[in-house]
Amino acid sequence: MLKTSRRPAARHLAVAALATTTLALTACAPTDEADSGDDASGTSSETTSESPAADACTPDTMQTVADGTLTIATDDPAYEPWFVDNDPTNGKGYESAVAYAVAEQLGYTQDQVSWVKVPFNKVVQPGPKDFDFDVNQVSITEARRKAVDFSSGYYDVVQTVVTNKGSAIDGVTSIADLADAKLGAQVGTTSYTAITDQIQPSQEPAVFDTNDQAVQALKNGQIDGIVVDLPTAYYMAAVQLDDGVIVGQLPLPDGEPEQFGAVLAKDSPLTECVSGAVDALREDGILDQINQEWLAQQGAPELS
Repeated sequence: MLKTSRRPAARHLAVAALATTTLALTACAPTDEADSGDDASGTSSETTSESPAADACTPDTMQTVADGTLTIATDDPAYEPWFVDNDPTNGKGYESAVAYAVAEQLGYTQDQVSWVKVPFNKVVQPGPKDFDFDVNQVSITEARRKAVDFSSGYYDVVQTVVTNKGSAIDGVTSIADLADAKLGAQVGTTSYTAITDQIQPSQEPAVFDTNDQAVQALKNGQIDGIVVDLPTAYYMAAVQLDDGVIVGQLPLPDGEPEQFGAVLAKDSPLTECVSGAVDALREDGILDQINQEWLAQQGAPELS
């Protein structure tokens, strides 16, 4: 159940356990491999050719796993800021809030939503599913579309600047403030492109084979900051860096961004309904509201 008036709780980022799930699901996708879907503040992906009739997307008519119930899956543990307290049922955290908003859009009350725990690898494998859809930071790619369906994207994977507390760029609020920074990113990624195309610093960006190498360079003082996608930024700041902080999110670039989508069984009869619900939430500004509450206000402000 969507509660747009909720006040964000002050919470710390998840710690060491965050590594396995977050990085398994998302990464700074190489520029020649990233496939786009659609999301909160962006353009619509072509998940379906047309929206289904409203009367085909109700608890009485949808072909769900359990009659009258919407069964939603995610991994265990489920990490902040996507879920809070490892409890998807509480509606707190970006993906938990989005899931309940989709359910409400489809006519399901909170007590008509059931959560199940499903490992990421099982979610993206072909075959029958014991859930109606899954939300777990799964990027929409054409390779995965061969095995599963995706809804319209509900989150644009934005690029983010990470640094150490007290560094030269800690506390900056605009891209212009990064003009003289020495920034680094993994080679061949959308993150590196964000440095060269969006930030355009006066110093040549440092290029690394892996994000781990970039983290070590930041620890050694060889660079001022690292550009990575937001999920990876949360992990770096909370786990890999002793005093890591997120400087801020970069504005979305022109074109179609990498996106997270709800995962459904291949050729699921629910795909159009879930996509239609996500599209409506985007058009009504609800996804933006959820983003502001659980991401922008949880330590990842947008850089102007």
